Parts: sequence; structure tokens; C-alpha cells
Amino acid sequence: MFASKIAAAARQTGAEVVFARSSDEVLRQARALRPRLVIFDLNGHRTEPLATLSALKADPELQGLRTLGFVSHVQADLIERARQAGIDEVLARSAFSARLGEILRP
Repeated sequence: MFASKIAAAARQTGAEVVFARSSDEVLRQARALRPRLVIFDLNGHRTEPLATLSALKADPELQGLRTLGFVSHVQADLIERARQAGIDEVLARSAFSARLGEILRP
């Protein structure tokens, strides 16, 4: 559901987005493309967001990439674990949706 929202917002803002379906793909795309932002669905099980985030932040080549995660506001434990893993910003799903155009604007 959020992938389609992100894709639609990207078309409206002119931002280029790439979706990754696994942890390895996230890291590979981050190295290849050097994005200005890596967005994590913190509930996305296929991409293992916390492990992927930790790997990204531990890699000297990638650790400077800006990261943002979105999650249900009631998942305080997951928000805290994401912060411990090094995420730069965590937003509630509703705030992420409301600010998506601003977040993606090049």
C-alpha cells in the first residue's frame, strides 16, 4: 500500500524512487545509486529493516546516507530499536503520509 503512495508522490514531485525487496538489494542499490534518502518501512519483514539499517550504518561507504523510517505510532519499542540501529528519523505512518511530497521533493 505504501509503495503505491510513494510511487504516486514521486511522480508528482519528479523524484526518482527505487524499491528494494530484500536486505541485500537495499545495500546493493545504496552502493550503486548513492540516494539522498533511504526510506524504511519498519514493519517490512522481507527487507529486515533493523538489520539492514544496522548494516548500512556500519558500512563506512554508506553510513552517511540519510535514513527515514515509518511505523505505527503505537510501536514505541520498534521506534526505539530503530533509533538504536542508527536511523536518522522515524515518523508515524500518518505523518509520513502527510509529509510524503515534502520528503520526496528533490
